[in-house]
Amino acid sequence: MMAGIVTLAMTTAGLAQDATGTVSVVGEGQSTAVPDMAVISLGVTHSDASAKAAMDRVSADARALLGVLEAFGVMPRDVQTEQVGVQPLWNNDHGHRHIAGYVARNGVSVRVRDLSQLGAVIDAALNVGSNDFGGVQFQLSDPAPAMAEARAAAVRDARARASQMAAAAEVALGPIVTMSEAGAGGRPEMFAAARSADVPIASGEVSVTARVAVTFGLLP
Repeated sequence: MMAGIVTLAMTTAGLAQDATGTVSVVGEGQSTAVPDMAVISLGVTHSDASAKAAMDRVSADARALLGVLEAFGVMPRDVQTEQVGVQPLWNNDHGHRHIAGYVARNGVSVRVRDLSQLGAVIDAALNVGSNDFGGVQFQLSDPAPAMAEARAAAVRDARARASQMAAAAEVALGPIVTMSEAGAGGRPEMFAAARSADVPIASGEVSVTARVAVTFGLLP
């Protein structure tokens, strides 16, 4: 939790009882939700003596991979190419640097909206030649409700911090003067399990964090 920062900007209008000030704090709130979507990174990598041969092998397996995704009902809009290319493989033989072959790659990012099929999709992709697997990231297709809950919790936290600090200063907390979002983020936490008979997958919960910077007025 981020510590609150107090700023007492005292001004006078001739009488001590007219003194005013402000207290500025940063509040943090969290909200958790069960993810309803996963993003997986899949790809194919092959090496061969010629660039064309390497790319031909990659292309054949990539077509098979796309076919598997289509068979599982993954829509074309949920499949995006992340990397495609070919590079030389260099070899140093007694100080002489030369090309020993070529390596070709084709990688895709795939959104899986039916988590009950996630393990089966990964297993099928690996079986048809996807030899690159970059992991799974669980997400919310609509993070707005969870973020709204997190922001509300952050504002409540900010008010609690400011009230505590005002009480310690023996002044009363006044209305909000300024308020702004101080940054937000999300992270996956593995709590719940959604398993497939093929590849065990734990979908867990996605924790969304919101932070707000709030300045309150102080009353004498």
